[in-house]
Amino acid sequence: MKGHFYKRGCKCKKKKCTCGSKWAFTIDIGIDPITGKRKQKVRSGFKTKEEAEAAAAALNHELNQGSYVEETDLTFCEFANQWLPIYREAKDVKPGTIRVRIHEINKLLPYFSQLKLKDITRKRYQDALNDLKDRGYSDSTREGIHRTGKMIFRKALELELIKKDPTEFAYLKKDKKTIEQLEEEEIPKYLEKEVLAILLYTAKNQGLELDYLIFLILSYTGIRVGELVALKWKDIDFVNQTISITKTYYNPNNNTVKFLLVTPKTKKSRRKVVVDEVVIEALKDHKEKQEKTIEQLEDAYNDLHFIFAKTERQPGYPIVIKMVQLRMARLLKLANLNAELTPHSLRHTHTSLLAEAGV
Repeated sequence: MKGHFYKRGCKCKKKKCTCGSKWAFTIDIGIDPITGKRKQKVRSGFKTKEEAEAAAAALNHELNQGSYVEETDLTFCEFANQWLPIYREAKDVKPGTIRVRIHEINKLLPYFSQLKLKDITRKRYQDALNDLKDRGYSDSTREGIHRTGKMIFRKALELELIKKDPTEFAYLKKDKKTIEQLEEEEIPKYLEKEVLAILLYTAKNQGLELDYLIFLILSYTGIRVGELVALKWKDIDFVNQTISITKTYYNPNNNTVKFLLVTPKTKKSRRKVVVDEVVIEALKDHKEKQEKTIEQLEDAYNDLHFIFAKTERQPGYPIVIKMVQLRMARLLKLANLNAELTPHSLRHTHTSLLAEAGV
């Protein structure tokens, strides 16, 4: 048996030790490529010499098979901070996605923050998922947290920092839904044609500045609110009656002047949308009004060529997504329509109308 076996801190000189010290062993695990010196592994805490010998034999087997992994002493918190830039670079993800990942990591930190990666067992990880449910987190929130946890541990496994992935057999507990809950989920989150007509009529006659154009375009194109806010005049082809979707608006803090224009949600999100004459006419009408505003405000207007630009307080900057949400809530109340509908409901509405038309 390769290795040196001994009792750590043993002060008992008797042949049959009675001091309660634990057995340990030291074993050579190879040569350090940097220093050229031999590397040794020390393991201790065994009650008997036989237990120490069995552990040493298992370690020797791993070394002979080439499956030995020198597990890291990094804590979960330390590695999670190293993982984020790796994830950002490899996936080329948007700032919003990184923000979500950080939020989900923060939900795991109370359970694992100062624990070494190698000490996080499958049971410990499962207990954390179960506790998140007991604390009232929704299924979708826990799915996101678990997704992030899996990515972190799988990267650690890939980098040979740990031997086992504690998330491998983990699962999310879910409550069986009642008939009432299932029926509620089946309530369509879109507007029927007649209801959409009421919303647009209300926007045109009782809406605030930009309301009619905002909800007309959302309804007739199915684009996302972030894509709408990011639209510039160069995206409109008045001759061919198309709108090009090439970017989306990102501004988590709703700070008018601190925003980003990023690539759309997916590769397929880059597209051209053919629109009806009514949309083109509404855009032409708005363009004329905007040009008069720019002429009146002169240097006070920061012309960034946005279609949906503010005219008060930082005029020229794009409106924020939150404003679209508040405007729709106001219109729904005025029209006495379902208050649970959102701007995203108009995206579903567009899809529903296309399907009804056989597209």
